[in-house]
Amino acid sequence: MNQGREFLQAAEEAVLRAAQVLLEHLGRLRKEEVSSKAAADFVTVADTESQKAILEVLRQRFPEHHVLSEEGVSETPKGYRWVVDPLDGTTNFIHGFPMFCVSVALELDGQAVVGVVYDPVRDELFSALRGQGAWLNGRPIRVSSLGAGQRALLATGFPFRMKELIGPYLEVFREVFLQVGDLRRAGSAALDLAYVAAGRLEGFFELGLKAWDVAAGGLLVKEAGGLCTDLSGGPRYTETGNIIAANGQDLHALLLRHLKRHFPEYS
Repeated sequence: MNQGREFLQAAEEAVLRAAQVLLEHLGRLRKEEVSSKAAADFVTVADTESQKAILEVLRQRFPEHHVLSEEGVSETPKGYRWVVDPLDGTTNFIHGFPMFCVSVALELDGQAVVGVVYDPVRDELFSALRGQGAWLNGRPIRVSSLGAGQRALLATGFPFRMKELIGPYLEVFREVFLQVGDLRRAGSAALDLAYVAAGRLEGFFELGLKAWDVAAGGLLVKEAGGLCTDLSGGPRYTETGNIIAANGQDLHALLLRHLKRHFPEYS
């Protein structure tokens, strides 16, 4: 087995173990098992136990690697670094809304080389290996071939960590909505990106995310033939937390134009 495949296999094993933890807690959380990290930003016992399951796999196999995770593990970006979201869509999970996932990426010197997103409700495993493609449950996936017009289906996420941005954000939403088929807001950025990679959505945009929200999904989109950038059109979306993903140049340009006009400070 080559090293890339070894890394991918470990990531897949980690998310599957974590998913078992999540399903054990789904619909069974007690009030005292949910706490707030910040306004409208929650953590549950499921998050922490899911992360523990992931790190047990990764640290056993690669003890020399660094880890960056939502639930309190942060290390240098140099060398190999795992970027872990043990539960993307925590608010959905708390309410029993079935749009959440586990997301694990591996970076080498800040560049994603492995990306895995697993949806335990639908048993869908999205995987990508840099330079080798993207897969859904082992079958190759590609972005949609639809253009940027009235048939395009997009997803977004409102800036819940920066609610002061909601005014200009809704202006972007309105302008884009009038130029595409429809927009969705499902509440899991990693799954939204996986859906772009699988051709279920034509595009996705959001501001104020964290590296663990987008590291795996961004690689999925790129390996499936799509585009994934920050608001300057550059590659630093894991650093800025601002992301535009699209199936092609036309839609990417449309989204970039509207977002740069309303958020020039982020472009």
